[in-house]
Amino acid sequence: MSGSIFFLHMAGAVALLLWATRTVRTGVERAYGDVLRQRLRRTLGNPLLAATTGLLLAIALQSSTAVTLLIGSFAGIGMLTGLSGLLAVRGAEVGSALLVKILSFDLALLVPVCLVAGTAIFLATERRRWRQAGRILVGIGLLLLSLEMMNQASQPLRESLIVPLIVGYLDSDPITAFLLAAVITYLFHSSIAAALLLATFAAQGILSPELGIVMVLGVNLGSSFIAPMLTRASPPAYRVVPLGNLLMRGLGSIVVLVAFLIFDPSPALLGASAEDQVIHAHIAFNVLILIAGIPLSRLVLKATEGIVALSAAKPEAQEEQSALLAEFSALDPGALENPQQALANATREAVRMCETVDFMLSRILDLYEKADKETIEALEKLDDTVDRRHRAIKLYLARISPQNMTEEQAQRCQELLDACIKLEQVGDIIVRNLLAHVKKKMERKLQFTTEGWRELSNFHAAVLANARLAFNLLVAQDAETARLLVAEKDRLREVEKVSSERHFERLRKGTEKSLETSSIHLDTIRDLKQINSLLATLAYPVLEAEGMLSQTRLRSA
Repeated sequence: MSGSIFFLHMAGAVALLLWATRTVRTGVERAYGDVLRQRLRRTLGNPLLAATTGLLLAIALQSSTAVTLLIGSFAGIGMLTGLSGLLAVRGAEVGSALLVKILSFDLALLVPVCLVAGTAIFLATERRRWRQAGRILVGIGLLLLSLEMMNQASQPLRESLIVPLIVGYLDSDPITAFLLAAVITYLFHSSIAAALLLATFAAQGILSPELGIVMVLGVNLGSSFIAPMLTRASPPAYRVVPLGNLLMRGLGSIVVLVAFLIFDPSPALLGASAEDQVIHAHIAFNVLILIAGIPLSRLVLKATEGIVALSAAKPEAQEEQSALLAEFSALDPGALENPQQALANATREAVRMCETVDFMLSRILDLYEKADKETIEALEKLDDTVDRRHRAIKLYLARISPQNMTEEQAQRCQELLDACIKLEQVGDIIVRNLLAHVKKKMERKLQFTTEGWRELSNFHAAVLANARLAFNLLVAQDAETARLLVAEKDRLREVEKVSSERHFERLRKGTEKSLETSSIHLDTIRDLKQINSLLATLAYPVLEAEGMLSQTRLRSA
């Protein structure tokens, strides 16, 4: 096999691996992301449970970087301490390393099983979670298939005349090998893909165990840079956990590399085969950093916070920048003579409304659990922002001359007006209704039952996920998303009925907490359902344009 053919096959295998990993991750996030976020708040409060949670989450999402970004955002909004965040990320790195071990087994038989089952599930139903479950299975099948492709593509390298020269040079220059692995991992944006590639080369006898161990340490260095680079423009609080992971894992990889080169331990201690030795070295390193991180986390946290504080802009500059962003508007009066551009500007401003409503809706349930006056006041101010943008968009669209618009543009103009009205109504429900429930609960110091709170959390998570589908429709007029959104509206109607029945059953049993929180529970479910119904109407123009909507209800596929 020529070098160009090898690189083509290997590039295809790696690309499929990265795509499959992303498919599994997005499937998990879409199906269970919002529910996971609600449940993680409790487990991440305990540092030891945080490490275990991070480990399991990394296996589920197949990416320690995704977990690092998620945990960093939690720490940024104050949902957990920086200490718990660092330990959760340490657990995630161990979980990512364990996943490499799991994927190294011979799982070829699962490829057709996952592909057939996943495709059948995806095509057999319109239920979002079931479809995403099918997506996850297909992703796993493709991931395992990519590993087979990688193994087959690397086999001819054993007979290559050039590869021994390259490997021989890297054997004699471990620093270059270490840095090369770090760069490749950063370019892949996946330590799993890089580690599996090294394990494959080791299994084929292309890499010696010693060189494989050196390069797998480089993999950990490169991976530790990904999250800090992705969050470099985020607020300081969001950058603490990713940067802390860089200090612990990145510096740890350098320290362990120096120790490995000085003491030269036998790789045989890590397993019988070269492949096992490379993978076990990856696992052992991350377990070592986790153990070392328990006593060192406080020191690393202080150092990280100090670095972030030094790199952060002055408060005055930040406030000035925030004010400028708040005043910025996409509604350029100079574009009114061009209806297409004007409608695009109005769409951009409507998207900003969506972002504000998304934030309000995502934060409201936090206040049910832990209310504070400052956050309540902040949400009330955000509703004023939504109202102000709604008025601005309405006036801007009214200034576009109807004579200059085509029939399609006039229809789009009306759709934007209707969407902004719905977004303003959602903001009003959050502030006038849901915040009123929060204040009532806070003043009376009421507590939901465990079952009641679980129902509210799950219902809120479903509404939030549907809201984000609706927001996407403003930009991408996707018929499949629109159909799914309307189908979810019908599903939530049934969920509300079941929730109400369960609630009244608890009342009949005389549960004291249920009696105290009865009106708040039922009113919250009702208000969330109303929000969902309002946002679901954003799907109707898309479905009508595709001929998928009858006068009374969604047509069957």
